[in-house]
Amino acid sequence: MNIAITPKKTEGLERLLEVSVPAEEVRSAEDRAATRYASKVRLPGFRPGKAPAAMVRKKFAEAIRQEAIEAIVQEAFKEVVEREQLDLATQPHVHDLKFDEGKPLTFELHVELRPSLELPRTIGFRVTRTLRPVTDEQVREQIDNLRDEKAAWAPVEEKAAPGDMVTAVLAMADDEGVIGEGREYHLVMGGGQAIPSIEEVIMETAPGQTTERPVRWPDDFPDEAQRGKTKTVRVTVREVKRKALPALDDSFAREVGDFDSLDALTKTVREDLVRHAEREADAEVRQKLVDEVIGANPFDVPPSWVAQLLQAYLEAYQVPEGEQERFRHEFRPVAERQVRRDLVIDTIAKREGLEASESDIDARVADVAAKRGAEPGQVYASLQKAGRIKELERTITEDKVFAWLMEKNTVE
Repeated sequence: MNIAITPKKTEGLERLLEVSVPAEEVRSAEDRAATRYASKVRLPGFRPGKAPAAMVRKKFAEAIRQEAIEAIVQEAFKEVVEREQLDLATQPHVHDLKFDEGKPLTFELHVELRPSLELPRTIGFRVTRTLRPVTDEQVREQIDNLRDEKAAWAPVEEKAAPGDMVTAVLAMADDEGVIGEGREYHLVMGGGQAIPSIEEVIMETAPGQTTERPVRWPDDFPDEAQRGKTKTVRVTVREVKRKALPALDDSFAREVGDFDSLDALTKTVREDLVRHAEREADAEVRQKLVDEVIGANPFDVPPSWVAQLLQAYLEAYQVPEGEQERFRHEFRPVAERQVRRDLVIDTIAKREGLEASESDIDARVADVAAKRGAEPGQVYASLQKAGRIKELERTITEDKVFAWLMEKNTVE
């Protein structure tokens, strides 16, 4: 295709190219579009595809022109990518498209390129591995969490205290001061399920009683329209339940799992915490090694990739619409770091031949199957059905890359 390409931005991973398509190319595209229309449209008095081309072109001029322009842009885009040898990171954007009859069609093409990493320095780094000791307090906290899960809720005839579960009917006045019909809620005091001032009213009210008084909404309330407003609230407490923790003894250990005694449970909890601490220490070493490689080999990342990862974070954490802009600003460095990490791993894996093979995947599946007491074929089918084979492949590749990095660098 006979087009003129004028680079306007050539630094970094972003490119801005001005593309000019000669008028004769546009006319040829319009002729082809008109021929396609003439072969399929139906006009009164003519059989399908038999209407005169001039009549078809006049009646469907705008649609023909639009189809021709779209075809030209697509063809020109392919020509630009091939001629400029662009390795695209994402779909390009067309801006400022201009076309007047008898003149060249022009537009600007904004593209992002995949970074080409060389990573000349990946060895010779020195990082420290910090294994944090497991304390008795951490063990107690974990066991307390298990007790909390096994706790029973029993009704009490007292006013609620922090940690109690309350069944209450809440009703509040409208803008005219009229208190509407109440609604029943089950709330744990101090759990952040209600604003603090309403919790205060609830905890001032004994079971079976009603309290009515003005309550001010906090200045940071999520609904901006309600911030700082004072409304009359009516609270009727129907029931207060208090948590009763099970005794910390051998019976509790047997209830939690297959443990003969409290000592056996405590030993298992400590071992689990030690394994967790070791995994955290290994994860920190991995991140330190990646940070060293990135620091020694600076490179840019495509903004679109960062934006896509931020969008995934927004969806995963279900961030409310009003908080999304602040979230994007705060988490952009995290997303950029993750994109760089993935690029470093991919580059080393490809360069050093460390990408997961089919035999690697089969071996990992067999290992998982052995731990589950299942057949490898069943485990593979289950992973495949859940769409997790790619995830497993990625995990194996990362493990091989980090094993290589730890072999080539010093971990103290």
